Amino acid sequence: MAAARAAAKQVTKRNFPEALQELAAHLKECDYVAVAALKTGAPTGWRRALPVDTAETAYLKAKLAAESFQPLHIAVCPFRFDATSHSTVVAYPYNFHLFPRDELQLGMPSYSFSCQTSYFSSMARDGFDFNMCIYDGISYLSRVQESLARQKIFIPHLRQPSPSPSTTVADSVFTTRIKSRIQHWRKGYAEPSKTADGSLVNSLRKLILGGESYGSRPSMSIDVCSDRQVQLVLETINRVSDDLVPLVVPDKAGMSRAVRVIFTSSEEDKNLLLMDIQKLEDEHSVKFRGFREVIDLLSSSQKPIISYNCLNDLTMIHTKFIGPLPPNMHEFTCSLRMVFSSVVDVGHLWREIGPLRNAKNIQAALSYLQRQYFVPMEIEIPQQDGTNSVTKGGENVLRITKLFAKLSMLLKISPKHQSQSGEQHHTVEDFCNIFYPGCMAGESDDVDCTKEPDITRTVSTDSVIFLWGFRKTSAKELRYLLTRLHHVFSNDFELRLLDKTCSVLIFRSSDTPMELLREISSESPSLNNFFSEGLKAAGFDVYWKVCRLGLWDSDLAEALEAVSSEQATSALSGHGTSEIYWNSSLMLDIKEYLEC
Repeated sequence: MAAARAAAKQVTKRNFPEALQELAAHLKECDYVAVAALKTGAPTGWRRALPVDTAETAYLKAKLAAESFQPLHIAVCPFRFDATSHSTVVAYPYNFHLFPRDELQLGMPSYSFSCQTSYFSSMARDGFDFNMCIYDGISYLSRVQESLARQKIFIPHLRQPSPSPSTTVADSVFTTRIKSRIQHWRKGYAEPSKTADGSLVNSLRKLILGGESYGSRPSMSIDVCSDRQVQLVLETINRVSDDLVPLVVPDKAGMSRAVRVIFTSSEEDKNLLLMDIQKLEDEHSVKFRGFREVIDLLSSSQKPIISYNCLNDLTMIHTKFIGPLPPNMHEFTCSLRMVFSSVVDVGHLWREIGPLRNAKNIQAALSYLQRQYFVPMEIEIPQQDGTNSVTKGGENVLRITKLFAKLSMLLKISPKHQSQSGEQHHTVEDFCNIFYPGCMAGESDDVDCTKEPDITRTVSTDSVIFLWGFRKTSAKELRYLLTRLHHVFSNDFELRLLDKTCSVLIFRSSDTPMELLREISSESPSLNNFFSEGLKAAGFDVYWKVCRLGLWDSDLAEALEAVSSEQATSALSGHGTSEIYWNSSLMLDIKEYLEC
């Protein structure tokens, strides 16, 4: 990563405008964009995505995290395969430092967000510059927040006259009066007196004509009472002369209260004025949008977004830069596609290579590919001005870039809409917009995928039982206890811990859990020993309802207890059957908590 450290561009509010221009140029010449984020924290305990989660419950957990934490750093890396050497990737990494600063003093974005000290400690060890983030970080508003902000802050703006319907007598009287006033005012500046008047006379002339100014240019204001009058004034100004530039001035309620007319001395002067007005509007818009300018650039480029654990990163991007998150996964994916039409999760992509299904993180996947496949791949990063060392997020985005490039070569993936002749090739669209629950492990972890069996399998939610009320014990002892309490536990099942209070049981057959839930709902005498031990159980529907109701502040057992006591037999139906990607190696064993 030495080259990457020398070439990644650090972007703060100081160099943000020029970085936007450079990024726009790089997006045009690249095929993909890798994205990685660093936030103020991550879900812990049962609130993080687990193999027991369906796509829907994983989304609800990602929604919780996105609404709780804030992004401090987002790395964006447009890249393409070199035309002369497909084993070389040309990349342009940018490290954007963010901070939710209320520059417009409107109370947006909110200053309230969660932070995890352990997360910050890890970021500090990796060299994250918190001072740069807090003092020079780029602010931002979402599209929804910008719309609300523009209703509270109003600036004079250019406006084109629209075709008007037939005029009334009142319109004609108003237009005649305004036209006479504008012509008289303009004549005083366009045809100044040739006599050597003194300063007092010039001052009186300006006072009589309307002694306002817009910068160094003469101007006058025409009060209006309605949008109709605004249109009449704009039409009149257009008919009077081409050297006049009108600006519509709104009041605090956003209604037009006046039209300011600015006199320009020449065509060149008029063009300079229009450029200055546009520049002021652009600068004000940057204050409104901030980092969202980058999101809008990525969206308009229509380039595929490459990321890892997309569900977490993209829910965060949605709520911070687009708008509030929808209540369910389907609405979220529909909303997201309106911004990013193509998203590829490398965590899903490496599942296409059998042994990699058990890789726990990007580094593990890269290590496996390095050992098992000859896929030469170099990342070339052209030198960018104002560079500095990369942060952890910057390193992650380059790992994502390299991993995607290697997987593209192995799976024969071509850029969007580019088909290859000859042997079978895929387009990147074949792997887009697939979101499934993903479990993350530390980047330092490694996995020898060739020595581990494929332990990921698809499991029906009907085969899942949540169990709580047990005393502190080991997994082996709890399993032995269950086999003595009821015959259903003599069947083959796996037992893992979700938090300190609740475990999950995965049965090979869905008939067994259904039988147990029926007997629990009818308080069958055959479960007297089970009940006497204080044990309680529920099906997946209860867990799904806990997530849907957002009972995140409780231990899982407490939340399941509250919901199961309300719905009795409804645990047997209501949500329908879904599938989970069960991987027992990514779960915590009971003794891991009890030995802490």
